[in-house]
Amino acid sequence: MTVRKAWIVAGSAVAAGLSFVLVLVIGVYLVAGNPAGGLSGGARNLAKGAVPAAYQALVEKWGNRCPAINPALLAAQLYQESGFNPRAQSPAAAQGIAQFIPGTWAIHGIDGDGDGDRDVWDPADAIPSAASYDCTLASYVKDVPGDPKRNMLASYNAGAYAVIKYGGVPPYKETRNYVKTITTLEESFAAPVSRLDPSKQAAGAIAYAQKKLGTLYLWGGDGTAEDGGRFDCSGLTKAAYESVGVTLPRVANDQWNAGPHPARSELLPGDLVFFSDDLGNSRAIRHVGIYVGGGYMIDAPRTGAVIRFDPIDTPDYFGATRVTEDGAKALPTTV
Repeated sequence: MTVRKAWIVAGSAVAAGLSFVLVLVIGVYLVAGNPAGGLSGGARNLAKGAVPAAYQALVEKWGNRCPAINPALLAAQLYQESGFNPRAQSPAAAQGIAQFIPGTWAIHGIDGDGDGDRDVWDPADAIPSAASYDCTLASYVKDVPGDPKRNMLASYNAGAYAVIKYGGVPPYKETRNYVKTITTLEESFAAPVSRLDPSKQAAGAIAYAQKKLGTLYLWGGDGTAEDGGRFDCSGLTKAAYESVGVTLPRVANDQWNAGPHPARSELLPGDLVFFSDDLGNSRAIRHVGIYVGGGYMIDAPRTGAVIRFDPIDTPDYFGATRVTEDGAKALPTTV
């Protein structure tokens, strides 16, 4: 093929791709304006790979310890507290994967693995202790009106006395924000039980990414003037959603938690699609793109490449996230 012919073919392909995306963008607007149903209640089984494989069995077992909690809720708490880091330690001396302070651990820590000790740094003790502590709090407020899960979370933040005093979640801004944050994060760790609403921001995010096609990749790039307008993969997805008012975390494995997770057959344009060498651990995610339909995404692939269309159906495809405003807001700034 001559150089001239190659350019003609490439130009035609890009033009066809842009037209293809334009149709998809319009389609997303139409679908977003006519949602087909949202998340419903019911069992909160874990989404695929949501919890590192080393802790999945513990979260699934202990997340069913009492009716006030479930595996997805317990996973959301562990992520919020430590990002599943068993060596995490806060300036306030909170320790381990569940971030117990020493005084609380002394009273509520249990020997979850039956090895004869209670070790706050051992997830096999700390995860069961977190679930057990949740259930203890739930028992303190079991006669309070309202949702037992929300009352338990409020007790975790404000104390059981405040929940009893106010007959439910107390009118404290911090406590109400905490309850909303954890219950919203719960959706990002749960396997969806019904069809998911499309994101109303999806079309705008695609339009933003579309304008960056052909831009050279830059590791750590956020698209700023200092970066020469260049991006890496998660820098592009963050900027695309920021352009429509949704602030995502900087790194791909935290962007995974910005909403619920549609199955491959349920993908819509605007969903974030993720890739990993460990398909059982969302903390190992190493790449992200924006789905545009037809099995393709817009992504910033690697050093030396440009932002482009790439297929998503590869052996390292991990899964997808349908970004929601509440889901993005619930994410901790550091984990």
